[in-house]
Amino acid sequence: MTLHLRHQIDVSLDRRGVFHRRDFLRGISAASIAAGTLSWRDVVSLQAADLTKRGRACIFLWMQGGPSHFETFSPKPGHANGGETKAISTSVAGIEVSENFPEFAKVMHEAAIIRSMTSKEGSHPRATYLMHTGYLPTASVKYPAFGSIVAQQLPRPELELPAFVRIGNNSRDGAGGGLLGIEFDPFAMPEAGKLPTNTTPATDFTRYDRRLGLLGRLDASYAGHGGQQEVAEHQKLYQKAARMIKSSQMKTFELDGEPDSVRAAYGDSQFGRSCLLARRLVETGIPCVEIVVNGWDTHFDNFPRVKEMAGQIDQPFAALIADLKQRGMLDSTLVVWTGEFGRTPKINPRAGRDHYPKAFNTVVAGGGVRGGQVIGRTDAGGGEVEDRPVTVNDLLQTFCKSLQIDSKIENIAPNGRPIKIVDGGQPVDELFA
Repeated sequence: MTLHLRHQIDVSLDRRGVFHRRDFLRGISAASIAAGTLSWRDVVSLQAADLTKRGRACIFLWMQGGPSHFETFSPKPGHANGGETKAISTSVAGIEVSENFPEFAKVMHEAAIIRSMTSKEGSHPRATYLMHTGYLPTASVKYPAFGSIVAQQLPRPELELPAFVRIGNNSRDGAGGGLLGIEFDPFAMPEAGKLPTNTTPATDFTRYDRRLGLLGRLDASYAGHGGQQEVAEHQKLYQKAARMIKSSQMKTFELDGEPDSVRAAYGDSQFGRSCLLARRLVETGIPCVEIVVNGWDTHFDNFPRVKEMAGQIDQPFAALIADLKQRGMLDSTLVVWTGEFGRTPKINPRAGRDHYPKAFNTVVAGGGVRGGQVIGRTDAGGGEVEDRPVTVNDLLQTFCKSLQIDSKIENIAPNGRPIKIVDGGQPVDELFA
């Protein structure tokens, strides 16, 4: 009865999350209440729980390669390890960031910086996988990416687009739907600004439907000869794809309809277009969008390379936060800026910084996070966390708290092993104070 009730609450909510009592009552039998199997208190409680989750979403800005914390949001001016990078003031008195982020500095009051992230993984693939899943890769279990968990735990029955969209190329972690199945794999887009490839039918929809019918008959024949599992997965993908390309929601991918002022605020760059698309996707109802930015692996020429990378993301990052705020979406949308680890405190002979998981930084905004604060700190040289260490699983627990996902929920792996959404760690409660 509880599962049926939750489903009925879902279908009784319109796209704005408004609950329609009349639709709800059509789906729930009065006999269930009369029989005592369901009370109005149960109804109201479940309705309230679902409504609080409704509209929750996250946007992950993934900085592949491990951005240097010294040249981003944890500068160390005046110390030899800080190098040539200067610090600038922000919109919050007493909080400084690198000079490479002047636009972000203007919206610091809406964001929080965690300067005490720490991990033990210094290999790109392993550290990336860990940051995406909360687990290290194994041969026996394919752990789901957190974006896939969000798509599973924050279902949107009315959504005709994929629930988890990844913009850009992230080939290092290999994390997708994992044990949740291909249904929760990310919908991969190499770039933003145009319709996804192969989403325009080569014929009219009537003929397209006939072709799908023929495919269904061929699949049924194969299923009858022992291929039921393969056919079931195949049909899931085709049904979702067909629903998507025939949907009016496909217009979400087109940015031309945005006012010139909005597009100018994000900037005419690939990352700018990706951030604008992320806002549009979340606004349409997609619960998770990840944007991948490669190029942060600065083993040589660290200072000019980080300056160039920051120049690509600073304006769009700040514009995304401001745009979400202006539209009343920031409170329900968690925005995360992070990479897999930081860079070494000491500059190497090639004027670069090498891998350094012991200390790095992450920026979070929205989703109930109180802006204008810094969590944790490193020592004077930026090499050791000396206050409020935050592990990867602490961070994922924090994401769950923001999105109102129960981190203790277990999914069952194919080998029968129960896998918690997040195993261990504690949310950084100070962020929500």
